[in-house]
Amino acid sequence: MTAAIQSVNMIQVLQTKEALMLKGIQFVVDKKGKKQAVLIDLNECGDLWEDIYDVLVSQSRKNEPRVSWEELKAELGKEDLKVG
Repeated sequence: MTAAIQSVNMIQVLQTKEALMLKGIQFVVDKKGKKQAVLIDLNECGDLWEDIYDVLVSQSRKNEPRVSWEELKAELGKEDLKVG
């Protein structure tokens, strides 16, 4: 048995009151009942996952250099000229 499978056997899925309010959401907890992960049924909550993913991508980019709207428009204008 792999380590990943062994660790899954040591946790349980907990459907809390909050999770039951959102159909398709389950929490994975350790033996002490501490939440470790969440399972999202993408058939039920695919839109929710897309929102969560968008937030994660946005947070991962928060320290990237910013470009002003004017700079972006100017750069896009240059690309349009190259294509035409």
